[in-house]
Amino acid sequence: MVAQLTQCIRLNLDCADICTAAGHIASRRTGSNEPIIQSVLRACEEACRLCAEECDRHASMHEHCRICAESCRRCEQACQAALQTFH
Repeated sequence: MVAQLTQCIRLNLDCADICTAAGHIASRRTGSNEPIIQSVLRACEEACRLCAEECDRHASMHEHCRICAESCRRCEQACQAALQTFH
C-alpha cells in the first residue's frame, strides 16, 4: 500500500513547498516583482492541480487524500483568482 502512495506523498510534499514559497513571495507584492509573483502563482496552481488529481485517485480509500484533494483545489482556485488581479 505504501508503494502505491509514494507518488502521492511526493506530490503532497512538493505542493506544500511550492504553496509556502508562493505565499511568502506573493505577500511581498510590489510593482517591481510582479512577473516573479505571476510565475510562482502559476507554478502553485499547477502543483495544486496535479496534487489534487493524484489525491483523487486514492480518495475513496483514504480520507486524508480526499481532504487533501479538496484543499488543493481551493488553493488552485485561489491562485487563479490572484493571477486575475494582474490583468
